[in-house]
Amino acid sequence: MDFELSRQQRSLQQKVREFAEQELRSGAERRDRKGEFPREALEKMGRAGWMGLFIPSEYGGSGRDFASYCLLVEELSRVDAAVAISLLGHSLCASHILSFGSEEQKLRFLPPLAAGEQLGAWALTEPAGGSDAAALKTRAVASKDGWLLSGNKYFITNGSKAQRLVVMATRDPALGSQGICAFILDGETPGLKRGKNIHKLGFQASDTTALMLRDVPVAGDLLIGEAGAGFSQAMQMLDAGRIGLAAMAVGIAQGCLEAGLSYAKKRQAFGRPIGEFQTIQGMLSDMATEIDAAQLLMLRAAALRDAGRVFTREAAMAKLFASETAMRAATKAVQIHGGYGYTRAYPVERYFREAKLCEIGEGTSEIQRMVIARELLGAVKGGI
Repeated sequence: MDFELSRQQRSLQQKVREFAEQELRSGAERRDRKGEFPREALEKMGRAGWMGLFIPSEYGGSGRDFASYCLLVEELSRVDAAVAISLLGHSLCASHILSFGSEEQKLRFLPPLAAGEQLGAWALTEPAGGSDAAALKTRAVASKDGWLLSGNKYFITNGSKAQRLVVMATRDPALGSQGICAFILDGETPGLKRGKNIHKLGFQASDTTALMLRDVPVAGDLLIGEAGAGFSQAMQMLDAGRIGLAAMAVGIAQGCLEAGLSYAKKRQAFGRPIGEFQTIQGMLSDMATEIDAAQLLMLRAAALRDAGRVFTREAAMAKLFASETAMRAATKAVQIHGGYGYTRAYPVERYFREAKLCEIGEGTSEIQRMVIARELLGAVKGGI
Protein backbone atom coordinates (compact mmCIF):
# COMPACT_ATOMS: atom_id res chain seq x y z
CA MET A 1 0.00 0.00 0.00
CA ASP A 2 1.58 3.26 -1.16
CA PHE A 3 0.42 6.56 0.32
CA GLU A 4 3.01 8.65 -1.53
CA LEU A 5 2.37 10.68 -4.65
CA SER A 6 4.66 9.96 -7.58
CA ARG A 7 7.36 12.46 -8.54
CA GLN A 8 5.29 13.42 -11.60
CA GLN A 9 2.20 13.98 -9.46
CA ARG A 10 4.11 16.09 -6.94
CA SER A 11 5.58 18.17 -9.76
CA LEU A 12 2.12 18.81 -11.21
CA GLN A 13 0.77 19.66 -7.77
CA GLN A 14 3.50 22.25 -7.25
CA LYS A 15 3.00 23.80 -10.69
CA VAL A 16 -0.75 24.11 -10.19
CA ARG A 17 -0.27 25.58 -6.70
CA GLU A 18 2.08 28.23 -8.10
CA PHE A 19 -0.37 28.98 -10.91
CA ALA A 20 -3.26 29.33 -8.45
CA GLU A 21 -1.31 31.68 -6.20
CA GLN A 22 0.09 33.82 -9.03
CA GLU A 23 -2.82 33.81 -11.49
CA LEU A 24 -5.98 33.24 -9.45
CA ARG A 25 -5.56 34.50 -5.88
CA SER A 26 -5.62 38.26 -6.48
CA GLY A 27 -8.69 38.25 -8.73
CA ALA A 28 -10.83 35.56 -7.09
CA GLU A 29 -12.87 37.91 -4.89
CA ARG A 30 -13.42 40.35 -7.76
CA ARG A 31 -14.54 37.64 -10.17
CA ASP A 32 -16.97 36.27 -7.59
CA ARG A 33 -18.38 39.71 -6.77
CA LYS A 34 -18.82 40.71 -10.42
CA GLY A 35 -19.78 37.31 -11.79
CA GLU A 36 -16.78 37.48 -14.08
CA PHE A 37 -16.13 34.23 -15.97
CA PRO A 38 -12.45 33.12 -15.60
CA ARG A 39 -11.87 32.80 -19.34
CA GLU A 40 -8.24 33.97 -19.27
CA ALA A 41 -7.33 31.46 -16.56
CA LEU A 42 -8.94 28.60 -18.49
CA GLU A 43 -7.08 29.61 -21.65
CA LYS A 44 -3.78 29.51 -19.77
CA MET A 45 -4.70 26.12 -18.35
CA GLY A 46 -5.38 24.93 -21.88
CA ARG A 47 -1.92 26.00 -23.00
CA ALA A 48 -0.45 24.16 -20.00
CA GLY A 49 -2.22 20.95 -21.07
CA TRP A 50 -4.53 20.90 -18.04
CA MET A 51 -7.87 21.11 -19.86
CA GLY A 52 -7.23 17.65 -21.27
CA LEU A 53 -5.00 16.25 -18.55
CA PHE A 54 -6.44 12.70 -18.53
CA ILE A 55 -7.21 12.55 -22.27
CA PRO A 56 -4.78 10.22 -24.10
CA SER A 57 -2.13 11.82 -26.27
CA GLU A 58 -3.59 10.28 -29.46
CA TYR A 59 -6.59 12.54 -28.96
CA GLY A 60 -4.56 15.64 -28.13
CA GLY A 61 -4.44 15.30 -24.35
CA SER A 62 -1.67 15.00 -21.79
CA GLY A 63 -2.32 11.32 -21.09
CA ARG A 64 -2.04 11.62 -17.31
CA ASP A 65 -3.82 9.50 -14.73
CA PHE A 66 -7.12 10.44 -13.12
CA ALA A 67 -5.48 10.90 -9.72
CA SER A 68 -3.34 13.67 -11.23
CA TYR A 69 -6.49 15.31 -12.56
CA CYS A 70 -7.95 15.23 -9.04
CA LEU A 71 -4.82 16.90 -7.66
CA LEU A 72 -5.23 19.59 -10.32
CA VAL A 73 -8.85 20.20 -9.25
CA GLU A 74 -7.88 20.23 -5.56
CA GLU A 75 -5.14 22.81 -5.98
CA LEU A 76 -7.32 25.12 -8.07
CA SER A 77 -10.17 24.85 -5.54
CA ARG A 78 -7.87 25.75 -2.68
CA VAL A 79 -7.74 29.28 -4.14
CA ASP A 80 -10.67 29.68 -6.55
CA ALA A 81 -13.21 26.89 -6.83
CA ALA A 82 -15.08 28.70 -9.63
CA VAL A 83 -12.17 27.91 -11.93
CA ALA A 84 -12.18 24.31 -10.74
CA ILE A 85 -15.89 23.79 -11.31
CA SER A 86 -15.56 25.20 -14.82
CA LEU A 87 -12.93 22.53 -15.43
CA LEU A 88 -15.19 19.85 -13.92
CA GLY A 89 -18.04 20.71 -16.30
CA HIS A 90 -15.66 20.75 -19.26
CA SER A 91 -14.16 17.41 -18.23
CA LEU A 92 -17.55 15.68 -17.99
CA CYS A 93 -18.19 16.57 -21.62
CA ALA A 94 -14.76 15.39 -22.80
CA SER A 95 -14.81 12.27 -20.63
CA HIS A 96 -18.23 11.21 -21.96
CA ILE A 97 -16.97 11.38 -25.53
CA LEU A 98 -13.73 9.62 -24.57
CA SER A 99 -15.50 6.83 -22.70
CA PHE A 100 -18.39 6.09 -25.07
CA GLY A 101 -17.80 7.90 -28.35
CA SER A 102 -16.83 6.23 -31.60
CA GLU A 103 -13.26 6.50 -32.82
CA GLU A 104 -14.37 9.06 -35.39
CA GLN A 105 -16.09 11.13 -32.67
CA LYS A 106 -13.00 11.00 -30.45
CA LEU A 107 -10.66 12.09 -33.24
CA ARG A 108 -13.04 14.84 -34.30
CA PHE A 109 -14.12 16.35 -30.99
CA LEU A 110 -11.49 15.61 -28.34
CA PRO A 111 -8.40 17.49 -29.65
CA PRO A 112 -9.93 21.00 -29.42
CA LEU A 113 -11.39 20.17 -25.99
CA ALA A 114 -8.07 18.79 -24.77
CA ALA A 115 -6.21 21.89 -25.97
CA GLY A 116 -8.70 24.24 -24.32
CA GLU A 117 -9.55 25.69 -27.74
CA GLN A 118 -13.15 24.71 -27.06
CA LEU A 119 -14.96 24.67 -23.72
CA GLY A 120 -17.24 21.74 -22.96
CA ALA A 121 -20.52 21.39 -21.06
CA TRP A 122 -22.53 18.36 -19.95
CA ALA A 123 -26.32 18.65 -19.88
CA LEU A 124 -28.34 16.15 -17.86
CA THR A 125 -30.24 18.11 -15.16
CA GLU A 126 -33.65 19.60 -15.94
CA PRO A 127 -35.88 22.16 -14.16
CA ALA A 128 -38.17 19.50 -12.68
CA GLY A 129 -35.62 16.73 -12.30
CA GLY A 130 -32.30 16.60 -10.48
CA SER A 131 -31.80 13.44 -8.45
CA ASP A 132 -34.31 11.47 -10.55
CA ALA A 133 -32.25 11.58 -13.74
CA ALA A 134 -34.21 8.79 -15.42
CA ALA A 135 -37.32 10.99 -15.47
CA LEU A 136 -35.91 13.63 -17.81
CA LYS A 137 -38.37 15.17 -20.29
CA THR A 138 -36.18 16.49 -23.10
CA ARG A 139 -37.27 14.58 -26.21
CA ALA A 140 -35.22 13.14 -29.04
CA VAL A 141 -37.41 12.49 -32.07
CA ALA A 142 -35.98 10.58 -35.02
CA SER A 143 -35.87 12.65 -38.20
CA LYS A 144 -34.85 12.14 -41.81
CA ASP A 145 -31.25 13.22 -41.14
CA GLY A 146 -30.89 12.16 -37.54
CA TRP A 147 -32.72 13.61 -34.54
CA LEU A 148 -34.63 16.67 -33.33
CA LEU A 149 -34.16 17.61 -29.67
CA SER A 150 -36.72 19.63 -27.69
CA GLY A 151 -36.82 20.43 -23.99
CA ASN A 152 -35.17 22.39 -21.21
CA LYS A 153 -32.01 21.85 -19.18
CA TYR A 154 -31.04 23.66 -15.99
CA PHE A 155 -28.00 24.23 -13.76
CA ILE A 156 -25.65 23.53 -16.67
CA THR A 157 -22.05 24.47 -15.85
CA ASN A 158 -20.44 26.39 -18.75
CA GLY A 159 -23.89 26.38 -20.36
CA SER A 160 -23.69 29.73 -22.14
CA LYS A 161 -19.94 29.61 -22.83
CA ALA A 162 -19.38 26.10 -24.18
CA GLN A 163 -18.62 25.47 -27.82
CA ARG A 164 -19.25 21.74 -27.41
CA LEU A 165 -21.99 20.06 -25.37
CA VAL A 166 -23.07 16.54 -24.50
CA VAL A 167 -26.85 16.54 -24.03
CA MET A 168 -29.08 13.75 -22.70
CA ALA A 169 -32.60 13.30 -24.12
CA THR A 170 -35.17 10.52 -24.22
CA ARG A 171 -36.80 8.84 -27.20
CA ASP A 172 -39.90 8.22 -25.09
CA PRO A 173 -40.48 9.13 -21.40
CA ALA A 174 -42.50 5.93 -21.04
CA LEU A 175 -39.30 3.93 -21.60
CA GLY A 176 -37.72 5.39 -18.45
CA SER A 177 -33.98 4.98 -18.27
CA GLN A 178 -34.01 2.71 -21.35
CA GLY A 179 -35.11 5.56 -23.58
CA ILE A 180 -32.31 8.00 -22.81
CA CYS A 181 -29.69 8.88 -25.43
CA ALA A 182 -26.60 11.10 -25.37
CA PHE A 183 -25.81 13.50 -28.20
CA ILE A 184 -22.91 15.78 -29.14
CA LEU A 185 -24.01 19.34 -29.95
CA ASP A 186 -22.28 22.40 -31.29
CA GLY A 187 -22.92 25.47 -29.16
CA GLU A 188 -24.17 27.38 -32.20
CA THR A 189 -26.66 24.74 -33.36
CA PRO A 190 -29.93 26.35 -34.59
CA GLY A 191 -32.76 26.04 -32.09
CA LEU A 192 -30.45 26.01 -29.06
CA LYS A 193 -31.02 29.01 -26.82
CA ARG A 194 -28.82 29.57 -23.78
CA GLY A 195 -29.82 31.52 -20.71
CA LYS A 196 -27.85 33.97 -18.60
CA ASN A 197 -25.74 33.03 -15.60
CA ILE A 198 -28.03 32.03 -12.73
CA HIS A 199 -27.60 34.15 -9.61
CA LYS A 200 -26.40 31.67 -7.01
CA LEU A 201 -25.35 31.58 -3.35
CA GLY A 202 -21.76 30.98 -4.43
CA PHE A 203 -19.73 30.35 -7.57
CA GLN A 204 -20.84 33.61 -9.14
CA ALA A 205 -17.85 33.47 -11.50
CA SER A 206 -18.91 30.03 -12.74
CA ASP A 207 -21.23 30.08 -15.74
CA THR A 208 -24.38 28.17 -14.71
CA THR A 209 -27.31 28.50 -17.09
CA ALA A 210 -30.49 27.07 -18.51
CA LEU A 211 -30.60 25.58 -22.00
CA MET A 212 -33.73 25.75 -24.14
CA LEU A 213 -33.88 23.32 -27.06
CA ARG A 214 -36.54 23.77 -29.74
CA ASP A 215 -36.35 21.22 -32.57
CA VAL A 216 -32.57 21.30 -32.44
CA PRO A 217 -31.28 19.25 -35.40
CA VAL A 218 -28.63 16.65 -34.56
CA ALA A 219 -27.01 14.52 -37.25
CA GLY A 220 -27.27 10.75 -36.82
CA ASP A 221 -23.52 10.39 -36.38
CA LEU A 222 -23.62 12.63 -33.28
CA LEU A 223 -25.43 10.03 -31.17
CA ILE A 224 -22.95 8.67 -28.59
CA GLY A 225 -23.07 4.88 -28.55
CA GLU A 226 -26.38 3.14 -29.06
CA ALA A 227 -29.83 4.67 -28.74
CA GLY A 228 -31.06 4.02 -25.20
CA ALA A 229 -27.59 3.70 -23.69
CA GLY A 230 -27.46 7.29 -22.47
CA PHE A 231 -28.61 6.66 -18.91
CA SER A 232 -26.01 3.99 -18.25
CA GLN A 233 -23.37 6.26 -19.74
CA ALA A 234 -24.49 9.19 -17.58
CA MET A 235 -24.41 7.12 -14.37
CA GLN A 236 -20.83 6.09 -15.10
CA MET A 237 -19.93 9.71 -15.78
CA LEU A 238 -21.44 10.70 -12.45
CA ASP A 239 -19.34 8.08 -10.65
CA ALA A 240 -16.17 9.69 -12.02
CA GLY A 241 -17.60 13.19 -11.59
CA ARG A 242 -18.14 12.53 -7.90
CA ILE A 243 -14.44 11.92 -7.44
CA GLY A 244 -13.71 15.24 -9.15
CA LEU A 245 -16.21 17.02 -6.93
CA ALA A 246 -14.67 15.36 -3.88
CA ALA A 247 -11.33 16.81 -5.00
CA MET A 248 -12.94 20.25 -5.25
CA ALA A 249 -14.37 19.86 -1.75
CA VAL A 250 -10.97 18.86 -0.36
CA GLY A 251 -9.43 21.93 -1.99
CA ILE A 252 -12.04 24.27 -0.51
CA ALA A 253 -11.58 22.68 2.91
CA GLN A 254 -7.80 23.05 2.63
CA GLY A 255 -8.24 26.73 1.77
CA CYS A 256 -10.38 27.10 4.91
CA LEU A 257 -7.76 25.44 7.07
CA GLU A 258 -4.93 27.59 5.73
CA ALA A 259 -6.98 30.76 6.20
CA GLY A 260 -7.90 29.70 9.74
CA LEU A 261 -4.29 28.93 10.64
CA SER A 262 -3.07 32.26 9.29
CA TYR A 263 -5.73 34.23 11.15
CA ALA A 264 -5.22 32.28 14.40
CA LYS A 265 -1.53 33.21 14.40
CA LYS A 266 -2.13 36.92 13.75
CA ARG A 267 -5.32 37.74 15.64
CA GLN A 268 -4.72 38.85 19.23
CA ALA A 269 -7.23 38.47 22.04
CA PHE A 270 -6.64 38.80 25.79
CA GLY A 271 -3.02 39.63 25.08
CA ARG A 272 -2.06 36.64 22.96
CA PRO A 273 -2.76 35.02 19.55
CA ILE A 274 -6.10 33.24 19.48
CA GLY A 275 -4.29 30.14 18.19
CA GLU A 276 -3.02 29.60 21.73
CA PHE A 277 -6.54 28.95 23.00
CA GLN A 278 -7.62 25.31 23.18
CA THR A 279 -11.00 25.97 21.60
CA ILE A 280 -9.36 27.34 18.43
CA GLN A 281 -6.78 24.55 18.47
CA GLY A 282 -9.57 21.99 18.62
CA MET A 283 -11.26 23.49 15.56
CA LEU A 284 -8.03 23.49 13.58
CA SER A 285 -7.17 19.95 14.63
CA ASP A 286 -10.58 18.62 13.60
CA MET A 287 -10.32 20.41 10.25
CA ALA A 288 -6.85 19.01 9.51
CA THR A 289 -7.82 15.45 10.49
CA GLU A 290 -11.00 15.39 8.41
CA ILE A 291 -9.26 16.94 5.39
CA ASP A 292 -6.58 14.24 5.45
CA ALA A 293 -9.24 11.54 5.65
CA ALA A 294 -11.25 13.12 2.82
CA GLN A 295 -8.20 13.37 0.59
CA LEU A 296 -7.32 9.72 1.18
CA LEU A 297 -10.87 8.65 0.28
CA MET A 298 -10.70 10.76 -2.87
CA LEU A 299 -7.32 9.37 -3.94
CA ARG A 300 -8.46 5.80 -3.24
CA ALA A 301 -11.44 6.23 -5.56
CA ALA A 302 -9.23 7.82 -8.22
CA ALA A 303 -6.71 4.97 -7.94
CA LEU A 304 -9.48 2.41 -8.43
CA ARG A 305 -10.63 4.23 -11.55
CA ASP A 306 -7.08 4.35 -12.87
CA ALA A 307 -6.76 0.61 -12.24
CA GLY A 308 -9.93 -0.09 -14.23
CA ARG A 309 -11.76 -1.43 -11.19
CA VAL A 310 -15.31 -0.77 -9.98
CA PHE A 311 -15.39 2.39 -7.88
CA THR A 312 -19.07 3.36 -7.52
CA ARG A 313 -19.18 2.91 -3.74
CA GLU A 314 -15.77 4.47 -3.16
CA ALA A 315 -16.63 7.49 -5.31
CA ALA A 316 -19.86 8.04 -3.37
CA MET A 317 -18.02 7.70 -0.05
CA ALA A 318 -15.35 10.16 -1.13
CA LYS A 319 -17.89 12.67 -2.38
CA LEU A 320 -20.11 12.35 0.70
CA PHE A 321 -17.33 12.69 3.26
CA ALA A 322 -15.32 15.34 1.42
CA SER A 323 -18.34 17.55 0.76
CA GLU A 324 -19.50 17.46 4.37
CA THR A 325 -15.91 17.99 5.51
CA ALA A 326 -15.75 21.12 3.34
CA MET A 327 -18.95 22.46 4.90
CA ARG A 328 -17.71 21.79 8.43
CA ALA A 329 -14.31 23.31 7.66
CA ALA A 330 -15.91 26.42 6.18
CA THR A 331 -18.16 26.83 9.21
CA LYS A 332 -15.20 26.53 11.58
CA ALA A 333 -13.09 28.92 9.46
CA VAL A 334 -15.79 31.58 9.61
CA GLN A 335 -16.12 31.05 13.37
CA ILE A 336 -12.37 31.41 13.89
CA HIS A 337 -12.47 34.71 12.00
CA GLY A 338 -15.38 35.92 14.13
CA GLY A 339 -17.11 39.01 12.79
CA TYR A 340 -14.54 39.39 10.02
CA GLY A 341 -15.45 35.93 8.76
CA TYR A 342 -18.91 37.23 7.98
CA THR A 343 -17.50 39.93 5.69
CA ARG A 344 -15.69 39.88 2.38
CA ALA A 345 -12.52 41.08 4.02
CA TYR A 346 -11.33 37.46 4.14
CA PRO A 347 -11.84 34.59 1.66
CA VAL A 348 -13.57 32.30 4.19
CA GLU A 349 -16.88 34.01 3.46
CA ARG A 350 -16.57 32.89 -0.17
CA TYR A 351 -15.38 29.42 0.81
CA PHE A 352 -18.45 29.07 3.05
CA ARG A 353 -20.79 29.83 0.16
CA GLU A 354 -18.91 27.55 -2.22
CA ALA A 355 -18.72 24.61 0.21
CA LYS A 356 -22.49 24.20 0.29
CA LEU A 357 -22.66 23.27 -3.39
CA CYS A 358 -20.37 20.31 -2.71
CA GLU A 359 -23.19 18.70 -0.70
CA ILE A 360 -25.61 19.15 -3.61
CA GLY A 361 -23.82 18.82 -6.97
CA GLU A 362 -23.22 15.41 -8.64
CA GLY A 363 -25.86 13.94 -6.34
CA THR A 364 -26.83 15.25 -2.92
CA SER A 365 -25.48 13.78 0.31
CA GLU A 366 -28.76 11.88 0.61
CA ILE A 367 -28.24 10.33 -2.83
CA GLN A 368 -24.66 9.37 -1.92
CA ARG A 369 -25.93 7.54 1.16
CA MET A 370 -28.47 5.71 -1.02
CA VAL A 371 -25.72 4.70 -3.46
CA ILE A 372 -23.44 3.50 -0.67
CA ALA A 373 -26.25 1.53 1.00
CA ARG A 374 -27.30 -0.01 -2.32
CA GLU A 375 -23.73 -1.15 -2.98
CA LEU A 376 -23.38 -2.54 0.54
CA LEU A 377 -26.69 -4.40 0.44
CA GLY A 378 -25.98 -5.65 -3.04
CA ALA A 379 -22.63 -6.99 -1.92
CA VAL A 380 -24.28 -8.75 1.04
CA LYS A 381 -27.04 -10.20 -1.13
CA GLY A 382 -24.58 -11.35 -3.74
CA GLY A 383 -22.56 -13.17 -1.11
CA ILE A 384 -25.48 -15.19 0.26
